[in-house]
Amino acid sequence: MALPKPTRNSTALITGASAGIGAEVARELARRGHGVVLVARRKQRLNELAGELSAEYGVRAETIASDLSKAASRSRIPGRITELGLDVDILVNNAGFATGGPFAESDPGRELEQVQVLVETVVALTSAFLPRMIERGRGAILNVASTAAMQPLPYAAGYSAAKAYVLTFSEAIHQEVAGQGVTVTALCPGPVETEFWDVADWQVAGGRSFEKAFPAKVSAPDVARAGVAGLDAGRRVVVPGLPMRAAMLAARYVPHAVKLPVVERVMRRR
Repeated sequence: MALPKPTRNSTALITGASAGIGAEVARELARRGHGVVLVARRKQRLNELAGELSAEYGVRAETIASDLSKAASRSRIPGRITELGLDVDILVNNAGFATGGPFAESDPGRELEQVQVLVETVVALTSAFLPRMIERGRGAILNVASTAAMQPLPYAAGYSAAKAYVLTFSEAIHQEVAGQGVTVTALCPGPVETEFWDVADWQVAGGRSFEKAFPAKVSAPDVARAGVAGLDAGRRVVVPGLPMRAAMLAARYVPHAVKLPVVERVMRRR
């Protein structure tokens, strides 16, 4: 199953598009001729990227500034798409951030905000745009999960749980819509060098930052290319990078009772 062919009124809606993986997915889709609607909180960055994509690839690039942690803000997105006269043929649910540290010491409001962005937004936007994709008989959804979705992460409990939801949700709907001209892919990268780490502030044993302890093996552009290629091929799950794919495959055969104490020691700050 290939990506829908771009048309005058079709677009790819990409959340978290102001930087990192989201911006690179936007570039990859624009390179393939797809118009884009870029969604994030940082309006200036969105406008700069939209201008770049329009100039370089000649595609229509629109922006919507939205705080996706707020239901009222994200609920306005479908109406704005209608006002623009566009059909969302490709949906990329990428927006996200991570909390870190012992859950008992975490900020409850921030933990809930994480669920709202990583889980509620994915459900809300998929609910908004999937039915019309099925009606038209064409569409593609790329949900950015994580290798953190594939095992519980002590000291990143909320993040790994939220990403596990995204992975399971994506795989289930992938099967539901099979044969209807629509595909759903979960993109599960490992550590990637982006601004994500500035917000997450994950620290591991010895007080080292997570990204320094586990240097990124795949760049954001490589992750974006792998995700879009996997979506184009109709794949259910994409894990970029052969070493990470091998590690995740091997980890499936290690019981949680064995694995979790090891992960906990690695993730523990002190």
